[in-house]
This record gives sequence, structure tokens and C-alpha cells, in this order.
Amino acid sequence: MPDHAGSASRPPAKHGVPDIAPELAIAAYGIHKTYSATKRSPARMALRGIDLEIPRGSIFGLLGPNGAGKSTFINIMSGMVRKSAGQMSLWGIDIDLHPRAARAAIGVVPQELNMDPFFTPRETLELQAGFYGVPRAERRTEELLGLMGLADKAEAYVRQLSGGMKRRLMIGKAMVHEPPILVLDEPSAGVDVELRRQLWAMIRRLNSEGVTIVLTTHYLEEAQELCDHIAIIDNGAVTANESTVQLLKRLDHKTLIIEPTSRLSAAPADLLDLAPVLTDEGTLIFTWRQGAVRVEDLLDRIRAAGIAIKDLKTQEPDLEDVFVALTGPKS
Repeated sequence: MPDHAGSASRPPAKHGVPDIAPELAIAAYGIHKTYSATKRSPARMALRGIDLEIPRGSIFGLLGPNGAGKSTFINIMSGMVRKSAGQMSLWGIDIDLHPRAARAAIGVVPQELNMDPFFTPRETLELQAGFYGVPRAERRTEELLGLMGLADKAEAYVRQLSGGMKRRLMIGKAMVHEPPILVLDEPSAGVDVELRRQLWAMIRRLNSEGVTIVLTTHYLEEAQELCDHIAIIDNGAVTANESTVQLLKRLDHKTLIIEPTSRLSAAPADLLDLAPVLTDEGTLIFTWRQGAVRVEDLLDRIRAAGIAIKDLKTQEPDLEDVFVALTGPKS
């Protein structure tokens, strides 16, 4: 997990309006969004009173199943969608009172690649900076090309870049106006493992320089690896919002997987009170609540039951287990 000490000192966007929440990058309270009915579909409530406070300097994961409301929330932040109710500020700037200044405080990297294939990376960044009204003397094109690892591709056509390079260029586009908040929507979708790791390193580097990162991803390993805080949205509402460490503690069970030296036909009767599972592969699986049983005592009972152990491993819940428990079908 990154250390954010001092990272919130990054200067805000040049908005010229009061900073009303100096410790928060994003503050959202009671955010509702209902899409109006059309000839083909009835009215649909996408967000049901979202409350979120995202600290400055954090890498914040915004997770949820498809259709949960993540994209709607991001689109409200970026000014693409108007909320139906609630209050939101970006870097202390109210999005209703100062919409242009609020949008200048955020850079959004969408999942879709939206670049002219016949522009070069340098032209792409220059054009984007122009859209934001960044004076030529203040543009960071060369700095961003270097930061994104694209300096040697500055004059290549975008269509000639690899998928990973295009992803990095998209991040560069979102950073041309020096926003203190960067939203990454599925940044590693469709890239291989090596490129994903490169993107992780870049995200950490940007965060170390003071940029607050909001990350949406379906790769839960990615969120667990990068994020210090995670909110889970399901059916338009926040179902969890806490540090990654605390979130992982929600499921307090552990699992011990035993591979005996000799294949078992059934679980020993002396261990049935532990509800063991004997798999088709011949391994024994024990699951218990943390603190209820010591592994040492469990191993003593297994040996006492006459089982010689060839191999063993323990498992603890990961973010995927927690995510499924919070968003899956309710029994």
C-alpha cells in the first residue's frame, strides 16, 4: 500500500474558488440519479443516495458488478451526466456552483480508446491541452511523454502504438491540465500481465507525486494490490466503504488444504466434527473461523487420526471472496 504522507500538498487546479474541504479529494452526499422514461424503457434509478468521502492522496477503489452505478457516478463527477439530487465537490469545489472549475480538477481515463489514429502522441497531447485552454508556455507535453514512457514514440502515429502504449497515452491525455484527481476506468482491460504490471507501476508513481487516484476495475487482484481504500457499489447503493485491510477482514475464516500421502476413501470419523471436505483429487479441506482453532491443534488432530501429510497449504479470503459475499445473490 502506498504511503501518502505529505501527498495531499499537491496544488489544486487553478480554479480561483474557495477550497471548502481541504482534506478531501471528492465529497459526495446523497447522490441520486434517475434516468427518465423513454418510449422503449421505463424510468430507472441508477444511484440511490451515494455518500462517499475520498481522501486526498489516496488510491481509492470504486468496485461493483456491471450495472451497479459506477459509470453513472463517474459521469456525474466529469460533468457528463447531471445528478437528480445530492451535493458533490471535487478538490473542494462544488460541481453545481463552479462546474468549469470542478471539471478542471479531474482527469478521466475512459475504458474505451478515443484517439485519432493518424495523430502522433505529441499532437494528441498538444490538442488535448488546447481543449483545456492550457497556454503553450505552460504545456507539459514533453514531460508527459517521458512520464508515460512514450518519448521515443512521440512522432509515431497512434495507430502504430501497442495496446499498452495507447493506454499510457490515454493517461497522459487526462493529465495535460494537471488535475489533482485522476479517474481510471478499467485501465488494464485487454492488456497482458506484463503491461498490467507496468500500468500499476505508473499508477503508483503518479500517486507518489500527489495525484489522487480513483480506480474502477473488474480485476479484483488489481484493486487489492493497489488500493488503500475501497468502496463497493451494488444496485446503486454503497454496500461497503472502508480500508482494504478492514474489508478483507470481513470474512474471518481460514482454510487448510491437506494432501495425504495415501489417498483417502472417506474423511476420518474422528474429524467429522470439523466438517472436512474430501475432494475428488483426494485432498482434505478444513475451514474454520479465525481465532476459533489454532492450526497447530488442527494438525495434531489430523495426525492423531492416522493421516500422514504429504503437503499442505493455508488460504485466507481475498477481495474476490468479499466482493462475491457483498454483491452476490442473497440467500
